[in-house]
Amino acid sequence: MLGATISCLKGNRTRLWSALILITLAPFAAAQDPASAPASHTSEQIGTVQQVYDGKLLPDVQVNTFRHIDRLFPSRTVAHGAKVYPLAVSDKPLRDVVFDSAGKQVDLFDYISLNRVSGLLVIKNGKIAYENYELGNTPETRWMSMSIAKSITASLIAAAIKDGYIKSIDDPITRYLPKLNGSAYEGVTVRQLLQMASGVQWKETYTDPNSDRRHMLQVQSAQQDGAVLDLMAKLPRVAAPGTRWNYSTGETQVAGALVSAAVGKSESAYLSEKIWAKFGMESDATWWLESANGGEIGGSGIAATLRDYGRFGLFLLEDGMVDGERVLPEGWVKEASSPQTIGGQQVDYGYMLWPVPRSAGSIHASAFEARGIFGQHIYMNPAQKLVIVVWSARSKPSGTPPVADHDFFAAVARTLQ
Repeated sequence: MLGATISCLKGNRTRLWSALILITLAPFAAAQDPASAPASHTSEQIGTVQQVYDGKLLPDVQVNTFRHIDRLFPSRTVAHGAKVYPLAVSDKPLRDVVFDSAGKQVDLFDYISLNRVSGLLVIKNGKIAYENYELGNTPETRWMSMSIAKSITASLIAAAIKDGYIKSIDDPITRYLPKLNGSAYEGVTVRQLLQMASGVQWKETYTDPNSDRRHMLQVQSAQQDGAVLDLMAKLPRVAAPGTRWNYSTGETQVAGALVSAAVGKSESAYLSEKIWAKFGMESDATWWLESANGGEIGGSGIAATLRDYGRFGLFLLEDGMVDGERVLPEGWVKEASSPQTIGGQQVDYGYMLWPVPRSAGSIHASAFEARGIFGQHIYMNPAQKLVIVVWSARSKPSGTPPVADHDFFAAVARTLQ
């Protein structure tokens, strides 16, 4: 190829020199533009969504499935925009951390290997201090979010409040979803929905085929528009609204329907408009739908690149501001990431964000995270100006990992302090 190029340009030194430069730099140019790169791994074997939630996939097929979740259900594109939020590489990179976890001394390499980490990104002071891809992933890979999607849906509710589509966080949700009048959700406020304190019955157990979570998955698999909300409307009330905390993926399906009804467009379109394109994500994301032309699955099914998850973390770290423009209400992120009082008890859960357990003098003093099963995390520490994104492919949807994630996050924060 090079010889042919030289031959056809022989006698014209300027054109020859230009061609040689283009040939030499072509690989680097391609690597710097992940959004334009062709999709990889498209022929890989994947499992079923039932096998995913059962934790019954062998490692190779599990990884293939996690990076191709848009093949499990119809998905809608979340479009990125023309600008890209820059992520420069730090001149003070993270090379290793050594720390204690579960009574053993471990390091960065143990964390990645033992916890089956497939992608790890550390952003300190807005710059990349560490970035690594494993198990066949690349910077172009879109990986599943699992319940990180819940935190994104909650952020869209915040944006809708800021835009005036939702008048108050204490509005009853039936003002926007009259379909739920007469159901157990009647009388539940937007705030109580965000807190997962509706008082509506829900059993979240992923591996129990008789749980509400698996019933929702069965309804989603049937691919009928509006069917998941119909399922939620049939659930009984087991406590007064605002008196009991109960983690519920079904609650976030109601939250997603609330967003779409209030703003008059799909969640994907509103996410693109308010965050994905506005903040400067580098690549499109995808989001599961409950039917080919239906609404998004509010609590799961977003797939995005590692760096774009990192940018979402920076968006929250910057209190929902973009170029001086407020996208989320002032103070929203602090309130949403703080423990809540439900029924007289403090709960370490905010508005679909998890405050990291805090103690006096802890490096986690103001930290919080979005997280999902199988080991997905966006850890945000405003005091340390730190974002850590973790992709994992752990064997089961829940359980204790070999190395505690919060121990690793604390060690990274102390090392980069």
